[in-house]
Amino acid sequence: MRTRVKKKTMPPPRQFDRYSPYRDLSMTYEGRSEEIPLRVPDLSIHGMFINTPRMFAEGSVLKLNFNLTRTGYPVSTRGEVRYCVPGIGVGVEFVSISEEAQEAIAEELEIAEAFTRRKR
Repeated sequence: MRTRVKKKTMPPPRQFDRYSPYRDLSMTYEGRSEEIPLRVPDLSIHGMFINTPRMFAEGSVLKLNFNLTRTGYPVSTRGEVRYCVPGIGVGVEFVSISEEAQEAIAEELEIAEAFTRRKR
């Protein structure tokens, strides 16, 4: 008798560098009011990976709120789940983020990159 081996699906390769330059992240499933438990994720100008034990179907829409660490800029946006790694977290693409918020994230990432280079 043959045993079926379940293949792990790997997230797609990243197109942009990721950093963790923010604090006070909160997330709610759109249409619900419960806060979802999170661990520190990483961030790019187009999205983020969020560590959470919750499962979300691809295409689920989440409300995201966080403050950038160095500038304190408050980001409030919606994100669509692009992939889910069971028990680990979700990859989210921002779907309704203001141009101003994208610019603030880009600036934050540049500062983080410059700081990383200085430490080397």
